[in-house]
Amino acid sequence: MNCEIYSYLYEEILGVGALDIYTQSIYMKKNRPAVKLSVLCEKDNLNKIIEFILKETTTFGIRFNEFKRETLDRKFIKIKTTYGNISVKLVYHKDKIVKYTPEYEECKIIAKKENIPLKDVYDNINYEVKTYLNI
Repeated sequence: MNCEIYSYLYEEILGVGALDIYTQSIYMKKNRPAVKLSVLCEKDNLNKIIEFILKETTTFGIRFNEFKRETLDRKFIKIKTTYGNISVKLVYHKDKIVKYTPEYEECKIIAKKENIPLKDVYDNINYEVKTYLNI
C-alpha cells in the first residue's frame, strides 16, 4: 500500500472511534517487507473500525484480540499561565496526583503563535503547573 495513505488512516481511524493507532515495519513470509497496522479500540467500535480498514486499505483480512486495560484516574483542569489559560491533565493513583501533562494541541498553538520551540512551552508550563499544584 502507498505509504502516504497511513497518514490519512491515522486521522480517519481515530475519527471512527479508535483509542490509538500505530504502525510497525515488519517482514512477512518469504522475507517480504510490510507495515503492520495496529488499532486499539473499545469493543463497541470494533466492527465499524474493521469495516473502515477493509474498505480503505489493501489488506485482505484482519486479526484481532481482546485485551484488558487498567488506567489511572484522570481529571482536566485549567491553569492560568503566562500564555493564558491552559488545560492540564492530572493523573491520580490512590487519590494522589502522580503525573500531569499540559494539553498538547494548546501547547502547539502557543509555540507557533509565539514562535518558540514546543519544548520550551512545555518546560515553562510544567514549571507553572508545579508551582500551582505545590508539588
